[in-house]
Amino acid sequence: MAITSANQLELLQTAEAVAREKMIDPGLVVEAMEESLARAAKSRYGAEMDIRVSIDRKTGKATFTRVRTVVADDELENYQAEMTVEQAKQYMESPEIGDVFVEEVPPVEMGRIAAQSAKQVILQKVREAERDRQYEDFKDRVGTIINGAVKREEFGNVIVDLGGAEAVLRRNDKIGRESYRPNDRVRAYIKEVRRETRGHQIFLSRTAPEFMAELFKMEVPEIYDGIIEVKAVARDPGSRAKIAVISYDNSIDPVGACVGMRGSRVQAVVNELQGEKIDIIPWNEDQPTFLVNALQPAEVSKVVLDEEAGKIEVVVPEEQLSLAIGRRGQNVRLASQLTGLDIDIMTEAEESARRQKEFEARTQLFMDSLDLDEFFAQLLVSEGFTNLEEVAYVELDELLVIDGVDEGTANELQARAREFLEAQAKAALHSARSLGAEDSLIEFEGLTPQMVEALAKDGVKTLEDFATCADWELAGGWTTVDGQRVKDDGILEPFGVTLEEAQDLVMTARVMLGWVDPADLEQPEADVEDEAADEEAEA
Repeated sequence: MAITSANQLELLQTAEAVAREKMIDPGLVVEAMEESLARAAKSRYGAEMDIRVSIDRKTGKATFTRVRTVVADDELENYQAEMTVEQAKQYMESPEIGDVFVEEVPPVEMGRIAAQSAKQVILQKVREAERDRQYEDFKDRVGTIINGAVKREEFGNVIVDLGGAEAVLRRNDKIGRESYRPNDRVRAYIKEVRRETRGHQIFLSRTAPEFMAELFKMEVPEIYDGIIEVKAVARDPGSRAKIAVISYDNSIDPVGACVGMRGSRVQAVVNELQGEKIDIIPWNEDQPTFLVNALQPAEVSKVVLDEEAGKIEVVVPEEQLSLAIGRRGQNVRLASQLTGLDIDIMTEAEESARRQKEFEARTQLFMDSLDLDEFFAQLLVSEGFTNLEEVAYVELDELLVIDGVDEGTANELQARAREFLEAQAKAALHSARSLGAEDSLIEFEGLTPQMVEALAKDGVKTLEDFATCADWELAGGWTTVDGQRVKDDGILEPFGVTLEEAQDLVMTARVMLGWVDPADLEQPEADVEDEAADEEAEA
């Protein structure tokens, strides 16, 4: 194939046709052609040469040029593309380092292999340009719903034609066992758009909780207008879902608006989600109240919230237990996802038995450690005392409110409690030293002798050892193994150390050892105030 006047115009016509078909800039196609012709010319003249091709955007004429750059004598490496100042004098009047000498060379005849190579270059460049266009078109549409037509199915993944772009609906993003045939219409949520060199860039989902929220936004005008807001969504795709809504207009019922006349609005969403049952729940700022709503249709007797641990205990009547838990734990699992809390469900009988057990254990503790009779120990527990520290260091007035306790008795109680605690601390300290705990750890502020003993038993014997611990190793946490939440026990968890406290202790140790600069941990108050103002403005 020779670049002659007969086919010069065909280059531009081909570029225009390809650009129109792929919806990209014709200039990018011409640039790809220039690169492919330059590659073919290099195979003819030599790969070491710097051959460049320029196609006139009006006439289609291709000009082949050879470029040589002037370099210093000691930097000359490629004799075909570079030359020294002395060599350049025969071509240029007063050459300097960095100057470029350009000369035109005859066009090349493209053989079959060169033509095939040129075609591959053009196709690759066009493909890259098409992918860039797709990315730019869809990157701002993440979080929206889109309609498309099914093109084909590959290994369970559905390839969807969005009109000028292709997206993939992966197997785990389909609801249940959905199956599609070519040309079927599909509605999905744009979950992610990322720049990829190969494969698909647009990823769809029908299982994402946000998909349901967007469907309600399309069906309920009040949500679209911002009068009603979807605060949280939890889904078991294809089976059941819970959605929490709140109304900013007292005259509008958020649940009724989402259900619609005779259930028309919610039914439209249910039909789209393959019959997924949807519980619409009124959102409430008070977490226990919100949880009671989230556990519908089960009735709740009592809720006990532990804010520090992020846990909540729910007590239900015996006949409501199976309903509250749901089939395979579905109801309580969705309620947990919706509220962001770990939920323990128990019957009234179980809760009563547990409380009785706790009462007996605390009574026995006070009997053994303070040398009290059972009746007096029970009095202490009944007044809300749970451990020896509370008895030893509480204000005297709080002991005097107990029937039969005068000032002398209160002082004697506190003296016994303090004496017992000191003996415990002394024994723990002796045990820690015998296990190899060093003074650097023993004297570290924030750790009790019992904590040091527990650390030493776990192999943490120096301040350096302590500083290398992760916060969850100390305070405990949860991990997911094979889809199940598994509890990791922390070394200091029995002492009530929270994750935040563990973080502070570890960072303090690292600062003391010089591993961390204290300045890196400080944030100017002005910055904090600015951030708070920014968050408030965004809200």
